Amino acid sequence: MYRVLIVDDEEPVLDSYEFMLKTTAVFTLSGKARSSYEALKLIHEQEPDLVFIDINIPGIDGLEVIADVHKKFPAMVFILSTAYERFDLAQRAIPLGVFAYLVKPVAKKTFLDILDQVHEALDARSPGSAAEEETVAQFLRKTIWQEADDATWMHRRQRFSFPSDKGMVFMLEIDDDPETISDVIANKLSLKYHCIHDTKMNRSLFLVSGEVNRDVLEAQLKALLHEQPENTVYYGIGSLRRGRELFLSCTEALEFLLRQRNATDALEREKQNQRRCLARLRRSIDRSDSDEARKLFAAYWHGVFRGDDFTLGKAKMAALFTLLLDDCTGYYRDNVFNNNKASGDAEEPPFDPVEEIMSLVDMAAWEAWAGIAFEKIFLWGNIHRGAYFPLPLSRAIDFIQQHYTEAIQLSAVATAASVSPAYLSRLFSEYLKTSFVDYVTDLRIKWAEKLISETQMSIKEIAFASGFQDPAYFSKIFRKATGMSPGDYGRTKNKG
Repeated sequence: MYRVLIVDDEEPVLDSYEFMLKTTAVFTLSGKARSSYEALKLIHEQEPDLVFIDINIPGIDGLEVIADVHKKFPAMVFILSTAYERFDLAQRAIPLGVFAYLVKPVAKKTFLDILDQVHEALDARSPGSAAEEETVAQFLRKTIWQEADDATWMHRRQRFSFPSDKGMVFMLEIDDDPETISDVIANKLSLKYHCIHDTKMNRSLFLVSGEVNRDVLEAQLKALLHEQPENTVYYGIGSLRRGRELFLSCTEALEFLLRQRNATDALEREKQNQRRCLARLRRSIDRSDSDEARKLFAAYWHGVFRGDDFTLGKAKMAALFTLLLDDCTGYYRDNVFNNNKASGDAEEPPFDPVEEIMSLVDMAAWEAWAGIAFEKIFLWGNIHRGAYFPLPLSRAIDFIQQHYTEAIQLSAVATAASVSPAYLSRLFSEYLKTSFVDYVTDLRIKWAEKLISETQMSIKEIAFASGFQDPAYFSKIFRKATGMSPGDYGRTKNKG
């Protein structure tokens, strides 16, 4: 698109021209100026393709502005406007190459006709003239993304003083303060390379000119990004290309960046799912829900070994088994934190998870060991649960299991357990590592999952049948717990 600067000290004229420009497909407004000083400043900064300028503006008049910049920007198109048609002004405008002379007010048809004429004139320029006017920002935001012929590329190479006919593009997507960070990276890379860059929004594009080794550049870039530990930065690097094919390097860099960002997002979602799965697994151990516990355990360890190497995965599973043993028996918690109990009084767990897991040599050995060990933990928990849980908590759990699909409150459960609501709340936190509300909600969500998978009930019916009084709130909580809406969950199950 061709860039247009409007210079006029009357706001209605500025607004009118801007409005008419928006109706065109090939012109875009680059700026507005209300005085000769602003006009000169913006012309030098933006190098617009077309300037509409009033003659009578504060400071020197419009013709003097044109005379001042005409030699430096000989290809720039100027259109004069004034409230009165004067022959003497037209005479002064001719030597300056003014394209047209408009008398205000300017009708829309006249304005658009003039733009059509300017469009034809701009398109008729030689490739070299267009390239000579480009700024770095214009080049990196637009023309580098298009294939160029040899003549056009040579003009651009001269324009930006590229030392080589080859170059490589890389892109950065930076969450916080992208301009400052991009400037720092560009300055450091410029110590070794000829490098230009531009930043728009949170994304920066860099062009490194020369015979660049991609692996070396990536290593240097990673080192520079490592200096930004508090920021989220994604990058993409294209291949080394000749100048006329730099658009291919741009496309490669963008695709690389998007893949990296999507992979990172997927990994974060996987981590969130793992955290949710772990919390639900620990709660299911406490509720003697063997089928649910086995499913959650399998989902958790598959996720761990899918994302980590075998050694790190084993370490994570050793930590998990230690937590599960403690959830079932309180052995580690009692020995470490209970000063009133001698460390030898608590019965030891049936096995040492760290010692046994870390000795496993491969995934086949892990799978053979894990199933048996998990059943041991579950049996151990069932044996010790009665003695381990205080009687009021056991009563509360039994009451909840019978009534969780109803509108039960903590106070009602506390009454059934013959304790105060505050004391019962403390028991949930201490022994089940969760709150009363989360415990009941987890049961309801599991029941809702079962109803979605095994019945043809509507989402509204399932919400009420699971103990939720508000279907919208049910959908929100369901998504938070499972990572998907009830409808999506149902479609996934049906598809499977």
